[in-house]
Amino acid sequence: MKLFILVAIIAVVALVIYLILNHYPPLGGKSSAESQKRIQASPQFNNGKFQNQIPTPMDYSLKDTTDALIKTIKGTPNSRPKGSMPVEPFDSKAFTENEEDQVIWFGHSTLLLKVGGVKLLIDPVFSPYASPVRFFGPKRYSDNLPAEIEDLPELDAVIISHDHYDHLDYASIRKLKGKVKHFVVPLGVAGHLTKWGIDSDRITELDWWDEHPIHGVTLTSTPARHFSGRGGSAAGATLWSSWVIDSGQTRIYYSGDSGYGPHFKEIGDKFGPFDLTLIETGQYDEKWANIHMTPEESLQANLDVQGKAMIPIHWGAFTLALHSWTDPIERATRAAELQNVVLATPKIGEIVTTGASEYSSVNWWE
Repeated sequence: MKLFILVAIIAVVALVIYLILNHYPPLGGKSSAESQKRIQASPQFNNGKFQNQIPTPMDYSLKDTTDALIKTIKGTPNSRPKGSMPVEPFDSKAFTENEEDQVIWFGHSTLLLKVGGVKLLIDPVFSPYASPVRFFGPKRYSDNLPAEIEDLPELDAVIISHDHYDHLDYASIRKLKGKVKHFVVPLGVAGHLTKWGIDSDRITELDWWDEHPIHGVTLTSTPARHFSGRGGSAAGATLWSSWVIDSGQTRIYYSGDSGYGPHFKEIGDKFGPFDLTLIETGQYDEKWANIHMTPEESLQANLDVQGKAMIPIHWGAFTLALHSWTDPIERATRAAELQNVVLATPKIGEIVTTGASEYSSVNWWE
């Protein structure tokens, strides 16, 4: 009898896990048969998963995991802001009517752009947690964002860099469903969106170096050095990308998540110089140096892609690493001075005009 009960419990637990992994919406979905054909034909897809251009070991031993867990439990000094974050409210009318090209940082890697009159939203995460489960996981520093999704104007496109939870958020995509004309994503990511109710004819999947035009603005998927996977999908089943946004008058580079590598110079040689770069500068650790840059490497990446000015991103919203929350911007500021890089440090919600003669450089985080 005891054996029967034990087997029954194991069977129920296994069934629950199966149902969660295959049917819990935030974990995402699988690629269609048509998408799978393109994935299998991609030069980036080998041995059953997507690969980086150069070897990118992510060896994380049990000891490393234990050490990180202990440090997380003990806590990192200054891991979160002690007070409220300064946030500039979003003016939809001004954003829509101003003819200049603009970038607005919403914290972490969420960015609202207007380039050549085309309105773009990058890696939209508007939820309070960067997690598949509400009230669990990394919590946003600020209670308020410059705007909620309902306050945004109609968008020409959403661009996704990869499928990790701090870049692709189920609740945000669901709310954006009726406000966005098109979604431009790396290979394989469409499976998540279609499961969440986005029609496949509104999604374009791109491999590295593929282009997609939107009203005179060209979006190009370019290499990054990272990885992918979320709960219900296998690691490496979807591609990760950086992005080039080119209107013919303005050129912007968005790094996505990436370790440092030769792809930055390759992108700079093909598409540079860039009027503005948006480059990952936070959530790093020596243990995962191959997939997340240090601030000093981020500044070098900006030089490699031939950026005229840079906004540090991937910080200022969530604690995903063991450094202090201000360490990324403090180190980036010092590195910019040493390398003579123009560094823009806008507050969350502050409008940045591309090609400006001067950029905001107030140390608001202090």
